[in-house]
Amino acid sequence: MKRLSDVKRIGFGAMRLAGPGIFGPPADPAQAKQVLQRAVELGVDHIDTSDYYGPYVVNDLIREALHPYPPELVLVTKVGARRDDEGAWLPAFEPDEIKEAVHDNLGRLGVERLGGVNLRFMDGWDGDFTKQWTVLADLQSQGLVCDLGLSNCTAEQVKAAQDVAPVSMVQNAYNVAHREDDKLIDSLAEQGIFYVPFFPLGGFSPLAVDAVQEVADKHRATHMQVALAWLLQRSPNILLIPGTSSVEHLEENLRAAKLALDADDLAALDAVG
Repeated sequence: MKRLSDVKRIGFGAMRLAGPGIFGPPADPAQAKQVLQRAVELGVDHIDTSDYYGPYVVNDLIREALHPYPPELVLVTKVGARRDDEGAWLPAFEPDEIKEAVHDNLGRLGVERLGGVNLRFMDGWDGDFTKQWTVLADLQSQGLVCDLGLSNCTAEQVKAAQDVAPVSMVQNAYNVAHREDDKLIDSLAEQGIFYVPFFPLGGFSPLAVDAVQEVADKHRATHMQVALAWLLQRSPNILLIPGTSSVEHLEENLRAAKLALDADDLAALDAVG
């Protein structure tokens, strides 16, 4: 099975294939499956997902659209949270819940091994997670998980995890306008750890930055393509998982890999943060 170290730098984040608020089914399940199938047709080999997207909706769509999976496809999920009947995001962080979540993801996706699992911290959580991380390390040693990562974490949490088992990836919020993780990205690059920004295009508050649009106009590109291209040139350890429920936007996002920003572009965009 391929690992994160083998994938292309632009993958696909499947979160937005669920219904409004990442809850419930999409209005058009057939279209959601078409997006997934088109992504694979275009060479996407890294899909990010989770059982709590929907919940379960997105993993079901992935299996229905793509199983049996092409051998080059790396599926990465997240554990540590759950949804209630109203769609609220709640912790599911006990060691037994972590183990159960990994097995649930394996079963729902229909795989014998996950390409990666991120341990997701709820906002502001700073307690000890040795037991949870050890559970994931044990599942990795059993061959059920390839790579382990942390999501919504701090540099201190990365260090604590590394003392127990290797961290292969970090998934935090980061984009051209929100750069709190600049130092962390550089530190992870030195350690050979991938950084996978969520909300690379602003998330639920889409980017609206004049400098980004000016660079986009110069290259006859979209502001989203520029934001993604900047991330690719920001650091070689960055992997992207932009999400969309539109085939058109999927194809547009993937074309960002061919957009080369010059020194003036980078200077203007670097100044945004």
